[in-house]
Amino acid sequence: MSWAERIQDFVTLWVVIDPLGTLPVFLAVTAGLSARDRTKAAFISTLVSFGVLVFFAMAGHWLLRSMDVSIESFQIAGGIVLFLFALTMIHGRGHADPHAPAELNPVEIAIYPLAIPSIASPGAMLAAVVLTDSARHDFTERAVTIVTFSLVLLMTLAIMLAAGRLAHVIGRGGASIISRVMGMILAALAVDLILSATARWLHLPPI
Repeated sequence: MSWAERIQDFVTLWVVIDPLGTLPVFLAVTAGLSARDRTKAAFISTLVSFGVLVFFAMAGHWLLRSMDVSIESFQIAGGIVLFLFALTMIHGRGHADPHAPAELNPVEIAIYPLAIPSIASPGAMLAAVVLTDSARHDFTERAVTIVTFSLVLLMTLAIMLAAGRLAHVIGRGGASIISRVMGMILAALAVDLILSATARWLHLPPI
């Protein structure tokens, strides 16, 4: 693999993981946490995301083949999950008890929605499978891909760790606004994932 191809893979993973796009999601879902719990959620979400992406890079092909599931079906399913999560961001958490323990548990928040579906998004899982498609029998190339998305995840972690200062500036109201705007963007991304997969399935021109 040439350096140009590695840079292209890095850019692809940067786009699908979207470290900057994770920031408003992180601010929104950790608004009720202390600084210590916010840091804990950032580290746990990064580790969980790393584990998920490594799994799909190493065994994604085997898993989908063994279950006779196409890439398109996986992408559509992921798009639906992402869309449902986006709706919760748009409508907020007004129907839930804001002081419920589950809502303020940094571990649960780190796993959902931070790690899945925000950081290790359906697009990121799909990219992990696609980027290792031509290297299914070459461990070195897979390792290079894993190192590449590890760098992106480290950058994502750094951005989340720096979010605490920003949270003090924008406050709960700002986090609520960012959450709803980001929810609309995620909803659009989810629809794009579904439409793109459907177009490939029906052999239509790219969306």
